[in-house]
Amino acid sequence: MSVSKRANGDYQTPEAFAQAICHYLHHDRGLRPVAVLEPTCGLGHLLQASMIFDAQQYIGIELNPEYCTTCRKALTDPRVTIHNADIFGFATRKLFSAAALSGPILILGNPPWVTSATLSALGATQPPKQSAASQGLHGLAALTGESNFDLATAIIMQLIHEYRDSQAYVAMLCKTSVARKVFQEIKRLQIGFKQCELLEFDAHKVFGIDASACLLLIELAPDAASNPDSCTVYDWQPPQAPQRKYSCGYLNGRFYSQIPYGDQGAATSTAATYEFDGTCCLPWRQGLKHDCAALMELTLDAKGQFLNGLKEPVQVENEYIFPLVKGSHFKAPIISSFKKHVMVTQRQLREDTAHLQQDAPLFWKYLSAPEHYARFAARKSSIYRGAPDFSLFGIGPYTFAPFKVGISGFAKKPLFALLYSPDGKPVMTDDTCYFLSFSSYETAYVTMLLLNSPQVQAFLPTMTFLDAKRPYSKKVLSRIDLEKVAAQVSFAELQQTESQLGLKPVVTNAMFNYFRQWLSSVH
Repeated sequence: MSVSKRANGDYQTPEAFAQAICHYLHHDRGLRPVAVLEPTCGLGHLLQASMIFDAQQYIGIELNPEYCTTCRKALTDPRVTIHNADIFGFATRKLFSAAALSGPILILGNPPWVTSATLSALGATQPPKQSAASQGLHGLAALTGESNFDLATAIIMQLIHEYRDSQAYVAMLCKTSVARKVFQEIKRLQIGFKQCELLEFDAHKVFGIDASACLLLIELAPDAASNPDSCTVYDWQPPQAPQRKYSCGYLNGRFYSQIPYGDQGAATSTAATYEFDGTCCLPWRQGLKHDCAALMELTLDAKGQFLNGLKEPVQVENEYIFPLVKGSHFKAPIISSFKKHVMVTQRQLREDTAHLQQDAPLFWKYLSAPEHYARFAARKSSIYRGAPDFSLFGIGPYTFAPFKVGISGFAKKPLFALLYSPDGKPVMTDDTCYFLSFSSYETAYVTMLLLNSPQVQAFLPTMTFLDAKRPYSKKVLSRIDLEKVAAQVSFAELQQTESQLGLKPVVTNAMFNYFRQWLSSVH
């Protein structure tokens, strides 16, 4: 795929799949829309397949003028109108006749499969500004990229807002993560809807991409009081009928990836699996972000010489070199030997680095070498704009704690590891990892055992989606209430976890009791 198509998230819906979607909506779901809108109609395959509905009016919106020409040639029916326009900020209801607006409207489409960050990285046209505040993000969370969003989310939510007071159906092809985000947003905004379903299909077979994807189906309702707490997920491989997989949604105001259901389909909230949900009394942190691995990350050669990613020998002051654990290194419950090291330029966020010229002349010489400085200057993330030279993020007093308990955000099966260096140097993690900081080995060790206990391991899948880019995010981990865990897990169970992890017996009852007392004092 060309860079321009990738930048636009251009995955055209195959004709056969477009026909399967419309056949399902028409024959199996009984949809009879008076009007059909496709907000990013591309080559028009979905719009053409939707003629099965025999609606009064069809509207297609497309930014690419060449695609518009193709659509107009393929769709000569007088009920069809193609508009060459950017869907963002474009009012579509005015395009329909009063008669068309009097009945059900089907909003059918396949919006771009691309994020705002990808657009920026590829130098493509900037997406609409979706403020971090509108997503409930503030401070560093917004600054460091959590405000990155899929364009599909923005498009779908724009259309839901526009048609929220009408009888409309939304049927959108998108990543499953986008569909879940839309469900959470309409719940948060208390937008009325009768049902929300995700029909997952094989994206590799349909589009040739490795992604978890679905057909998102939402039936909007003018009444905001109609606002179900759950969303049902199906496996759909046309022409076979969808098979129910699981439900996600809200219990007592908290969102879960898996929720139990009673005989009548009503959510139940008595399952013990959810009892650890709350707020962690210890702050989860994200590892170092520098976006310059070729220069900042080091390995030791056979002669004990540090080499950077460019295979250049590196000689800098030892006090600025620290052991590094990357996400792919989380393979044991205790990590105390290291394949990688990282150089650290700051002790706290936005600390001026100019002092290195006097305090660490070798390090300064390395960093400021023209070919090296150019690499730092080329870092594209906006978080470095206006920051001191060679700045890092994910840095603070917590970074230099002697003991950490961490996890890879990319993990499919969660393993929490105790990180420490025998020489006492703080162990760093990269920004794909999350960790808790400790001043003592004993408290870190007990925490590691508790997080790896069968009870917590059973609880975590209720909050995570393995198709997410980072199943174990700071937001997810912060919901593990360690005090509740420590109160529910017995000392015998802690010993059993220690044994199952293949560790020598270390934990004692006195150690565990002290941990419980210490944890209650953290507040």
